[in-house]
Amino acid sequence: MAEEQDNAEKTEDPTQRRLDEAIKRGDVVKSQEVNAWFVLAAAALALLTFAAPMGSQLTATFRGLIANSYRLPADGSALLHLMREIGIETIAAIALPFLLLVLAALGGNAVQHRLVWSTEALAPKLSRISPLAGAKRLFSKQSLATFVKGLVKLAIVGAVATALLWPARKRLEGLVATDPAAIIPFTRSMSLKLLGGVVAILAIIAAIDYLFQYREWYERQKMSLREIKDEFKESEGDPKIKAKIRQLRQSRLRKRMMAAVPGATVVITNPTHFAVALKWERGMNAPICVAKGQDLIALKIREVAEANRVPVVENPPLARTLHATVDIDGEIPAEHYKAVAEVISYVMRLNGALRRS
Repeated sequence: MAEEQDNAEKTEDPTQRRLDEAIKRGDVVKSQEVNAWFVLAAAALALLTFAAPMGSQLTATFRGLIANSYRLPADGSALLHLMREIGIETIAAIALPFLLLVLAALGGNAVQHRLVWSTEALAPKLSRISPLAGAKRLFSKQSLATFVKGLVKLAIVGAVATALLWPARKRLEGLVATDPAAIIPFTRSMSLKLLGGVVAILAIIAAIDYLFQYREWYERQKMSLREIKDEFKESEGDPKIKAKIRQLRQSRLRKRMMAAVPGATVVITNPTHFAVALKWERGMNAPICVAKGQDLIALKIREVAEANRVPVVENPPLARTLHATVDIDGEIPAEHYKAVAEVISYVMRLNGALRRS
């Protein structure tokens, strides 16, 4: 019961690995308001920058078309050629504004998250065609929040548009009797003014919505304690297994040390807390440590040495120092040459006396 509750309560902040995996799946922070703002801002920029040259180019094209309409060929091939020419000129006129809108749509996604290529979102899922799952999504808190957000945004944008257009209401009423040549500059000016106000207010809405969407995404990625433990085991390895491996390595090292003790030249002891077995033969640069240990291991090294008639010399300071500074199969440090040489000389003199006797 406790484990099920732990799995259900995702109260812990997500790890970086969890966030990276979510992004790889295509589960990213995405605010439609940010995308809409980028597109609308690009539209305002396109209107401000390209409206005049685009209008002039299209006006010249269609003015010539209307002025020479009586001369236009009506047969099939010539009419297709004419339509193709008109299409090419129209596309050429709107190409830059259209490209700007496309780049704005891509930029709206790029500023929210890094580009992700994932096919998981395209994979078929039964929940997408399930009427019950669809009804749950339709009447969920997220859907209600989106609906309320849309109403609030509509009200705010409507209020801003009304505030901008209200002072010019009388001029708008008089456009019916105005010369068409004067309508276009006025319409362009009011459109830019309206777009500027809407872009400004939507920038604030987009920022608030992005923070809200990021919070929702972050909350969705939260983990339970068990998920954090499982992830740690996957990334760092199971502590029990690592402890078992460490135990096996230590056991093998002890066996190898005990097998090397009978061939040692001398065992220097504390006498019971530390034991260091050294081996030295002619031609070696320095004596090497073949075994070392403390407490029970030191006692075992001493027992093996005595059973195999390896000399055991009690020298507590030297035993402690060698145990702390020398590795298994490593040479003793140069600063201990003199002390170790005295011990080995003593052992060699003792072995010589025993052989003579």
